[in-house]
Amino acid sequence: MEIIESELKGLFVIKPRVFEDARGYFFESYNKESFAKNGLNLDFVQDNQSLSQKGVLRGLHFQNPPHAQGKLVRVITGAVFDVAVDIRKSSKTYGKWFGLKLSEQNKWMMYIPEGFAHGFLTLENNTVFSYKCTGLYHKEAEDCLLWNDPDIGIQWGTEDVLLSDKDKTGKRISSFRSMFE
Repeated sequence: MEIIESELKGLFVIKPRVFEDARGYFFESYNKESFAKNGLNLDFVQDNQSLSQKGVLRGLHFQNPPHAQGKLVRVITGAVFDVAVDIRKSSKTYGKWFGLKLSEQNKWMMYIPEGFAHGFLTLENNTVFSYKCTGLYHKEAEDCLLWNDPDIGIQWGTEDVLLSDKDKTGKRISSFRSMFE
């Protein structure tokens, strides 16, 4: 398992060792010891999964303290463009984003720590997206940044997306007051 820190401190790309043969494939999607060796001492308490059609955009979501969540995200079937935005006030990369394609084919994952907003755009029909969380869901703590905020400038590759009502009314980062140090 290769664990690579991105240019946004604390955000990691995970590339598992995949063993393939005529029967199919096998890989470890999580190994507590391997993660700990890379400074990721995580305790996951909740797993979530979604099914989306091509063009669905979910995000940019996060939970405020004291119910903040770290997320280990991956695609089971299909593909997404996965994005994280740094919302830690004291971070040198506050308001910056990082994105990459996660797919059934590459089997890559991303670890998104507390203090980041997260979203993804589905690139294929019937995409199954899965994530492990370090904190439980608390509705009163949920929040959302606007997916197409020009001050963040995420290059999604399209403006033709299907959004939830909540995601249509996300906050602009210029008026957002982060609770993350």
